[in-house]
Amino acid sequence: MLWNRVITEGCDVIDGAQGTYPNLTRSYLPIACQHCDNAACQRVCPTGATYKDDKGRVEIDYDKCIGCRMCMAACPYNARVFNWSEPSREAGFNYGDADVPVRPKGVAEKCTLCKERTDRGQEPMCVQNCPFEARIFGDLDDPDSEISRVIREKHAYVLLEEQGTQPKVHYFN
Repeated sequence: MLWNRVITEGCDVIDGAQGTYPNLTRSYLPIACQHCDNAACQRVCPTGATYKDDKGRVEIDYDKCIGCRMCMAACPYNARVFNWSEPSREAGFNYGDADVPVRPKGVAEKCTLCKERTDRGQEPMCVQNCPFEARIFGDLDDPDSEISRVIREKHAYVLLEEQGTQPKVHYFN
């Protein structure tokens, strides 16, 4: 399950490069759920399994998900995956945070912004574990927060702005 894919920009293959040898360049772009304000996945969900929680995160109620995959088709970021198999937990324990529910076979899954961690005031694991400290998590509504400052100062952009989904994930160079 890839809830946080990393693609090689401008290439048709994984870990491709642009240019002609020996003058090659490579640029990576991480893509996960964009937690959109106008989420296409939420609009097409026939059961209401995809919803926005009180913190503005786009989440999935796995008890309501019928596995129709309409959300997967609607997401312009290709940020959802389908759980085709029964969950397998090697070594008999839940990976990551013990509070994360085990998703059943036959449901769509995606990045939840580590809901269980962020509900406790902790950072998502991708932010905490990024070896280059390239990820920032914070309150977009607070103009004095680090994330708001970085978005302003580094002229951050969003992916596929023309889709009108109003993603909350911002990128900068």
